[in-house]
Amino acid sequence: MRIIHDLEIKNMLKMAADAFDRAYAPYSNYRVGACLKGSTGAYYLGGNIENSSYGATICAERVALSKAVYEGEKEFDALAIFTDDKSPTPCGICRQSLTEFCDPEMPIICGSKDGSYKVYSLGELFPSPFLLKSDKETIEHSEEVKEDTYE
Repeated sequence: MRIIHDLEIKNMLKMAADAFDRAYAPYSNYRVGACLKGSTGAYYLGGNIENSSYGATICAERVALSKAVYEGEKEFDALAIFTDDKSPTPCGICRQSLTEFCDPEMPIICGSKDGSYKVYSLGELFPSPFLLKSDKETIEHSEEVKEDTYE
């Protein structure tokens, strides 16, 4: 896992706490705030946004990630999340979404309103993500498969 300094952890948790205050969670009352730090040094905040059609709900981490990618950021240094829960971690969909842009060594800071936090690497939380190969790799693989088939 990449090293992240205590001052940066506290700074990111403070921003994630601010995002937590803006979350919209009238159905579960489980608010989450996220702060995603881009490799450019920019910070992107997000709060979960629930919908009465639960499938339309979007997690705080993916709100922050979507904002960042929309703004042109494609590489990230760290993520902080903040909730009322004493042991929060990103959900599976968020972990999968993060693997699209973040390396497995990226630190994920999981903080709680009680002041406690734990730092994980993305790879620690999600060791076996689903990853599609590039178009070129897919074409090469399909040609290899054709050669190995019986006709």
